[in-house]
Amino acid sequence: MPPMKNVYLDHHATTPVDPRVLDVMLPYLRDQFGNPSSVTHPHGLNAKEAVEKARTQVASAFGTNARSVVFTSGATEANNLALLGVAERAPSGRDRRDHFITQASEHHAVLEPLEQLEKRGFRRTVLRPDSDGFVSSEQVANALTDRTLLVSIMAAQNEVGAVQPIESIGAVCREAGVIFHTDAAQAAGKIPVDVERMNVDLLSVSAHKYYGPKGVGCLCVRRRGQPRIRLSPLAFGGGQEGGIRPGTLNVPGIVGLGECSRLLTEELPDEMSRLANLRNRLWDAVSSRLPEVRLNGPRDWERRLPGNLSLSFPGIDGAALLIGLQDIAASSGSACTAGNAEPSYVLKAMGLPDDLAASTLRLCVGRFNTEEEIDYAAGRIVETVGKLRRQRR
Repeated sequence: MPPMKNVYLDHHATTPVDPRVLDVMLPYLRDQFGNPSSVTHPHGLNAKEAVEKARTQVASAFGTNARSVVFTSGATEANNLALLGVAERAPSGRDRRDHFITQASEHHAVLEPLEQLEKRGFRRTVLRPDSDGFVSSEQVANALTDRTLLVSIMAAQNEVGAVQPIESIGAVCREAGVIFHTDAAQAAGKIPVDVERMNVDLLSVSAHKYYGPKGVGCLCVRRRGQPRIRLSPLAFGGGQEGGIRPGTLNVPGIVGLGECSRLLTEELPDEMSRLANLRNRLWDAVSSRLPEVRLNGPRDWERRLPGNLSLSFPGIDGAALLIGLQDIAASSGSACTAGNAEPSYVLKAMGLPDDLAASTLRLCVGRFNTEEEIDYAAGRIVETVGKLRRQRR
């Protein structure tokens, strides 16, 4: 097989910045460098106008209003702000709500803040997903108590691509008067995300997951209705973002977040279809040429992120497979735990044994991949797995 330039299939870890996004950012890295808090002169006013335009673009993309958008450094900070911020403002006394619900396959950016809250006296229930990676609204309903403060379930699983039933989970929480948070870092830009339709109170996103810059994201905070959302800031020292997230705003990054949000508003249906076709092409090419390939996560493509594949190759060491695929950018699991030699905790929570979880390759097709690249990647995977299996004999 002739060599090809490195094929990038790790779009769950991060995405390249779309050139159109970079184009709108560049002026704010050069001449339009004003601080949006400095509204006494044109430099600051221009920056403020750019920030507010981006806020409107983000709100439009996610079915909410501009007042709800709080800019952060990304979804990790937004998750922490949502969970710790709500806990800090929770009423005390006999009727105190001190119980959180999440799932075992949640991102560490949710699991670890909840661990910290547990050390402070809060309680948490961790739901186990089924073998396809789903939790159900019934599981959430059964776990609710009269002391439940918040439920946090990610919109789409970052390893196996399971698109969670967020709308029905949100409806259960809304009826119970419980705050519902979703980490939409993997869903944003890949599937439709609508705060109102999905009954979401708090929603976290990162620009770099959908072709924007790293280091910027937002938390969407429902401003009206019940239960009332009150947040305490994680940091202090300024009145920016309504006092919830102080500090000078990252204007170029926010402009980039706005533009990549605008693009998804216009292009998402076509992109979903294209990515699903490329993903299916990759799956068909690998599964038809290799025996013993396991697809992890939903078999129903409609319930899976369009570009996602999680494949296990029994008897193959995942680390050796990645080493053999130096010209294919992929991973064995979450990018945030890529340096960990342990099998994926997500796959283990779904019931996969350690040896199968350790033989897994996570692949995610993205906006700039071509059919030629997909065919090349499939060939290299088949070739490398075959070679490793022959070496075992």
